[in-house]
Amino acid sequence: MHRIGLDIGSTTIKTVVLNESGRVCHTQYERHYSRIAQKTREVLQTLSRKFPGLQSLCISGSAGIGLSEQLGIRFAQEVFATRQAVTTLQPEADVVIELGGEDAKILFLSGGTDFCMNGSCAGGTGAFIDQMATLLQISQDEMNALAMDHEKIYPVASRCGVFAKSDIQPLLNQGATKEDISASIFQAVVSQTIAGLAHGRPIRGNVVYLGGPLTFFSMLRETFDANLKLTGVCPSLSLYYVAYGAALLAGEETFDLEKLADRIPQLTGWQSYDSLRPLFRDRRERVAFETRYGQQLPAFLEPSGDPVRLYVGIDAGSTTTKCAALTEDGAIAFYRYLPSGGQPVRHVRDFLLELYDRWPNCQILGSAATGYGEDIVRAAFGVDLGVVETVAHYTAAKAYDPQVDFIIDIGGQDIKCFKIRNGAVDQIFLNEACSSGCGSFLQSFAGTLGYDMETFCEHALKGTKPVDLGSRCTVFMNSSVKQAQKDGAAMEDIAAGLAVSVVKNALYKVIRLKQGQKLGDHIIVQGGTFLNDAVLRAFELELGMPVTRPAAAGLMGAVGAALYARDKGLDHSTLRTRDQVLNLSHSVKPTVCQGCTNHCRLTVNVFDGGKVCIAGNRCEKPVRHAGSESGHNMLAYKRQRLARFSSRKGSRKTIGIPLVLNMYELLPFWHTLFTRLDFGVEVSGFSSLALYHRGQGQIPSDTVCYPAKLSHGHIQALRDRGIEDIFYPCLSYNIDEDKSVNHYNCPVVAYYPESIQSTMPEQKLLMPYLGIHRRKDFA
Repeated sequence: MHRIGLDIGSTTIKTVVLNESGRVCHTQYERHYSRIAQKTREVLQTLSRKFPGLQSLCISGSAGIGLSEQLGIRFAQEVFATRQAVTTLQPEADVVIELGGEDAKILFLSGGTDFCMNGSCAGGTGAFIDQMATLLQISQDEMNALAMDHEKIYPVASRCGVFAKSDIQPLLNQGATKEDISASIFQAVVSQTIAGLAHGRPIRGNVVYLGGPLTFFSMLRETFDANLKLTGVCPSLSLYYVAYGAALLAGEETFDLEKLADRIPQLTGWQSYDSLRPLFRDRRERVAFETRYGQQLPAFLEPSGDPVRLYVGIDAGSTTTKCAALTEDGAIAFYRYLPSGGQPVRHVRDFLLELYDRWPNCQILGSAATGYGEDIVRAAFGVDLGVVETVAHYTAAKAYDPQVDFIIDIGGQDIKCFKIRNGAVDQIFLNEACSSGCGSFLQSFAGTLGYDMETFCEHALKGTKPVDLGSRCTVFMNSSVKQAQKDGAAMEDIAAGLAVSVVKNALYKVIRLKQGQKLGDHIIVQGGTFLNDAVLRAFELELGMPVTRPAAAGLMGAVGAALYARDKGLDHSTLRTRDQVLNLSHSVKPTVCQGCTNHCRLTVNVFDGGKVCIAGNRCEKPVRHAGSESGHNMLAYKRQRLARFSSRKGSRKTIGIPLVLNMYELLPFWHTLFTRLDFGVEVSGFSSLALYHRGQGQIPSDTVCYPAKLSHGHIQALRDRGIEDIFYPCLSYNIDEDKSVNHYNCPVVAYYPESIQSTMPEQKLLMPYLGIHRRKDFA
């Protein structure tokens, strides 16, 4: 009899078979693309041919519990299975870090067993890395290879995949290299794991790395090693530890694998999820929909050597680059719609060269650019005007329907909605920092499930029981999709449910539409996401009325920009000629701004002719002309004053002062008190990203404020300098300035030394409870 362990995870199925002596005689690893029942059946059929007869079986993994219940097979919780495997194969291990498709775990095995696991958010896992690779338009192997050649690390949100996209997309559009972005993504994963899961417990000793991401990405392991200041081990069976543990936990009950496989298609009562009405109840509804929205863009204007007068519009968006050339009467003569892939300059160059090749004698009367990449496109190609996206989209919609009273545009990373009243924009609704419910949201899920967008859309239209996924954030939606997989939802129903969720997110989270409220009578939908028929159908079903989707729905930003240039009366453009475009030179140089203490990481794009586009700045200093700065900078003044209270020696002991939270404001007081008493003083110094990384392993809570998280790095910095006596008092009150009702400190500010002491028990903090307003306390 063989013992078989199946690890049915969020994205893969791993199999381990142990023979009678407990040796591994078979392993298998493959993605299931959400077809869990079908793929499990195939795996069991393969095993039944290779290992005929009765076998012992155990299932583990986040997506396996539904199948195990239906088939009556023993289920082992994956943390327990991992621990069983590690105890057997790596008995000397102190800590296990395991990253899976959507799960992240840290197991502490020495000094008291404990484990920490991510919740419903899949930020910082394999799915997160998958999404980032898709965004960069590279394979995962390429991401690892690129990261090896990085020069600098950009700060990238590590807690949430959606906010990470919002950090990465501007970097791409502003010319940051994929090498640096790839390395920054790995650093984000490491920061999320250490700061978010360790809960202040130090990761030290023999560390074992498990799971797909840590097996396949050598640079991810190196980044962990660098942050933890140790060298971890990635064992040969690192992909299979959960499956191996499940095999060890398989009971004495045996199964005929072939009969088990045959039972899977006949499982009943498994599909028990909340479902919505199908997008189309019958063929008649589908045909009527296709008739309503079946208009196509007109053919390109015929190429010729005749003089042609054109206006050019460029929309360098978050995930796509759209370019359009319009005739004087507003007809689209030529266009291009391409995934930007972080290279808007290259795509615009190709578009212009093709334009000039088609009409060698064309005269460009005017040009305008809009979108994320507006600045870099204008600097590169001498575009005449820049136009705000709102204005560009309204200009295009108004040309299509002069009576338009509501416009909704869902792009790759943003949602823009405009209420029009009396021919002017009356209200604007925008998604904020989060890009959930946008085009990249659907694209990421399509990629995860193994489809391109066109096929994914077609499957969604066929869904008969769309899963009710609500309108949650992308990473939480991962959890909902995973639950739907456990409940046996078909891929078509998951795809349809995702299309409905995009619409609900726009209507109820962005526009905040109330029940029964009407958007308008002349609604125009635009943006690449509405080219997806499933999203469009879900939108009109939710509104209960048909809407207008222009043939040029995906190009409206570029069309609007060209029309804007025309309406401004331009008749001679500064746009580069064909020869100038052909000879365009473009260099990218990363640098650090020294204009202030923020030290922003800048990306400097330099084009021939001396044109420069600087990106990555968080203030106007790098792009402001010399002499344009005026007034006083109160923060800079304050920092200069604090810098005077520097470290110094004294005849007594040296006292460490961390420059954090209320200690930052009170440094002059404490520094003066100790130096007057002739103590030495060691100040931890001003905060930096490096200082944060120094102490991130001691952070006990992922939800505490960032200034508190920084405190751990300051304490660690003082310890690294050999300071034994660190003064950090607990202050319920601050100085009373008689300007408010009370002078209580925030609880985190008042008592955070207690939290630090609990995560660093070996460092004795001097943390008396003082009333700074009570002089007698200081004696």
